[in-house]
Order: sequence, then C-alpha cells, then structure tokens
Amino acid sequence: MTTRKHIEARDAGRDIGAELLQAIKDVKAGRHGARYTVEANDIVRIRLNCGLSQAQFAAALQISPRTLQQWEQGRRQPSGAAETLLKIVARHPEVLREVMAGS
Repeated sequence: MTTRKHIEARDAGRDIGAELLQAIKDVKAGRHGARYTVEANDIVRIRLNCGLSQAQFAAALQISPRTLQQWEQGRRQPSGAAETLLKIVARHPEVLREVMAGS
C-alpha cells in the first residue's frame, strides 16, 4: 500500500521539467513506454526524517522556502555553513526540533 508519506518522499526531489524533456527525447528517438524513477535526495530525506514540511524546515534553517525547494530539486547547493548544519541535522534531527521549540 502506498501512503502519502511514501508518495511525498518519492516525489519531493523530482525535477519534472527534466523528466518531461527526457520523455520528449525518448519519443523522438523511438523509445516509448520507458519508466524512470527518481530517488529523493539527501536534503529531502533529512527534512522528512525531521517530520517537517518544506515551509517548517526552511523556517527552522532561516532560509526561504524557495531556496529549500531549489536545494531539494538539485538546482542549487547549500553553502558551506548550511551544508554543515544539514549534516548535523541528518545525524541529530532532535536538535532542530529542540531549536524550533525554543523559538
């Protein structure tokens, strides 16, 4: 059974534009019916492991939701400090929840 969480996890890191472009290329090349799977990237997994929406996670990191979306879609990369914070949150998601509870 597919749950909403599974669907969100699967689709959170998808780049629909790139998938559509690839599908068009496949059709033009005569390849029909190809299936593609896109795994959620590390940032999406970290956020989902914290149990937060994009808006909540962005607020906790004090970044814009758009910046988070771009990270999750692979269009931008976190800076050195943000990358370090994400590594800490990946190992200790409770720290981020504690920080949020204290704000």
